[in-house]
Amino acid sequence: MAARIYQRPKSAMQSGKARVDEWVLEFEQSEARRPDPLMGWTGSGDTQAQVQLTFPSKDAAKAYAEKYGITARVHATPPKSLKLQAYADNFR
Repeated sequence: MAARIYQRPKSAMQSGKARVDEWVLEFEQSEARRPDPLMGWTGSGDTQAQVQLTFPSKDAAKAYAEKYGITARVHATPPKSLKLQAYADNFR
């Protein structure tokens, strides 16, 4: 089983910082998705791709993956940069 570990990004629809400090272990798909012949929806028989585990820290997620023999890649969190702008800049 392969998985990826990443820090949950802030949603574009939220202004607060709820659940931003969580780390997520998400399993990668082991089977290709295919369209259903009757309905046309895409899906697969892989149920592990639906599982998302949350952890309070990166180390806890890595320890879980090592304990259960899951090969996990850790994706680095991009640095946050603020774009400071004044209202008067809209009229320059």
